Amino acid sequence: MKKRLLVMAGLLVFASMAATQVVRADEPMLVNIPFAFTAGNATLPAGEYRVEKLDGNSAVVLIRCADAKASAVVLSNATQANETPSQSKLIFKRYDNRYFLSQVWRAGSIRGRELMKSRAEKEITQSTRFETKGEVTLLARLSPARP
Repeated sequence: MKKRLLVMAGLLVFASMAATQVVRADEPMLVNIPFAFTAGNATLPAGEYRVEKLDGNSAVVLIRCADAKASAVVLSNATQANETPSQSKLIFKRYDNRYFLSQVWRAGSIRGRELMKSRAEKEITQSTRFETKGEVTLLARLSPARP
């Protein structure tokens, strides 16, 4: 009897932790981006951005500047990490001084979103004059959803 109660209590704790992670997975992220960047076909200025999926199971990522001067809606594909990230983050591809938003990851979730390459990024990757390539990772913080 004690063993059964212990197992039930353990399952209850595990279920509540899983439910918390599902709720957190839908929370928007806030991130300060110190450079202009491209997301999809939109070029956005430096600033603080709110990044979120359009709805729970959507492949659409919504990126909005905190002061409402810029936004973008971008299609993405699901991707999976080898390890669960401990921090929410955005990953940008860099070609010389141009930055392209590439991936969005939430802390505690092994699943992330990989944004589809824009026409401009495809052209740059095929050009030989852009030699400097790299990645820039910016940490984000989760923000409670707006009512």
